[in-house]
Amino acid sequence: MIEFKQALQIVLDSARPLGSERVDLNQALNRVLAEDVPSDMDMPPFDKSKVDGYACRRADLSRELVVVETIPAGTQPTRQIAPGQCAKIMTGAVVPPGADCVVMIEQTEQTGDGRIRFTTNETPDNIFPKAQDVRQGQVVLPRGARIGPQYVAVLASVGRVRPVVAKLPRVAVVAGGDELVDPGVKPGPSQIRNSNSAQLISQLGAMGIAAHDYGAVKDVAAEVARVLKAAFAENDVVLVSGGVSVGDFDLVPSILKQLGVKLLFEKIAVKPGKPTIFGLAESGYCFGLPGNPVSTFVIFELFVKPFLYRLMGCDYTPVEVQMRLSEPVSRKDTERQEWIPVKIVSREEVRPVEYHGSGHILALCQADGLIRMEIGVSRIEKAEQVSVTLS
Repeated sequence: MIEFKQALQIVLDSARPLGSERVDLNQALNRVLAEDVPSDMDMPPFDKSKVDGYACRRADLSRELVVVETIPAGTQPTRQIAPGQCAKIMTGAVVPPGADCVVMIEQTEQTGDGRIRFTTNETPDNIFPKAQDVRQGQVVLPRGARIGPQYVAVLASVGRVRPVVAKLPRVAVVAGGDELVDPGVKPGPSQIRNSNSAQLISQLGAMGIAAHDYGAVKDVAAEVARVLKAAFAENDVVLVSGGVSVGDFDLVPSILKQLGVKLLFEKIAVKPGKPTIFGLAESGYCFGLPGNPVSTFVIFELFVKPFLYRLMGCDYTPVEVQMRLSEPVSRKDTERQEWIPVKIVSREEVRPVEYHGSGHILALCQADGLIRMEIGVSRIEKAEQVSVTLS
């Protein structure tokens, strides 16, 4: 049994990038950039007005000014601003040459015959200078960045309509156990619905990865071997939930070895999730996840997600915040690092949710994140600072 940090390092060190491809901009969300993206222009590309108002010389603010033209956004000025002159200008329009500030309309009054007067004592420049945000050639998005909606906007603004992104890993989801029935089936005696496959498919979907679902497999060695062999042939990564412990019907570890998978670890000092497997096949990778749904969820978040992102050239770390416990947490078994679901109850505090163990998946729906108790720690006191890994 190895500790969390060692297991995670083994997983991450094993990942090899899968290559890259070009995609249309409207397909880039949730992908990982496989190239640095430079800007093809300055941003703003010109001195730009922040407000609707009048572009003029600051030296002329104490006198009446003649309005020489109107400049809508998207048009070029036709006049240079000379002493005693100004141009009416709209938000986002090009500031004409000669002007060094834009006075808001609300700070002016009409004096007749195309003239205006400044009515307050001072004004900011109200100008976005050319290249204030980005200079031409500057890298705006780096290789390895995960593309969120704001990244899509940046790609569009620099004209990168077919960015180069990492290929998505092909991921198989397999559930093992005689007791499993499909979610649409009413379980009979000694049966449960297969929730792990749906959960893993959704966790992958949140990463932008479409899983290949191989359904639930009975605890029959030949059948497990057949499905796993097919899954390895058709995918880069195989996720198996259930059948990975040491029971009489936990067939997955021995079958993986028969299929030539080199298991790098078979137990980890993590709760929930002790009987977690990670192995290397000739054509890919395999995770054996515990059958209890909380274990499956947590191990995916702690190990599988960072691994899949590493395959795509991205170093992923979950979001953590420091908060205080609203009540103490204690335990007897301190041999493993334990992850406990908590709910945020104020801006500074979290409290543990009611949690009955690794089969209690509803607890995760009532939680905002997880805290961890390290090996050897039996109690965390009320008001003590904890790291909260947000869901």
